Amino acid sequence: MAVDMNMPILIIDDYKTMLRIIRNLLKQLGFDNVDEATDGSAALAKMRTKQYGLIISDWNMEPMTGYQLLQEVRSDEALKATPFIMITAESKTDNVIAAKKAGVNNYIVKPFNAATLKTKMSAVLGDF
Repeated sequence: MAVDMNMPILIIDDYKTMLRIIRNLLKQLGFDNVDEATDGSAALAKMRTKQYGLIISDWNMEPMTGYQLLQEVRSDEALKATPFIMITAESKTDNVIAAKKAGVNNYIVKPFNAATLKTKMSAVLGDF
């Protein structure tokens, strides 16, 4: 199955610089249809008005963390099938296990580059 290079992707991070970096990496990979949110609550609001083909979220944010967002998404009938990749500076095994149990599709530890992002996205969406 071919990956839709024009599918909407939602990126969530509380650091504007990180949002810009992720957006640029996605652009390098050929994805231009990218929306942004700066915390889980804002992301959830966007997800309830638009269907996304992929969510890429930071873990550490306030007031709603990426982990809490993941739990909300997975418990929402309309959103639960949305592919979700978690990004974090923490490589703690406990966090990875918690995210996996909550239904994350993949996990990226910062710092990362376009090749890493592509590998993780391909594992979730299929090759592109």
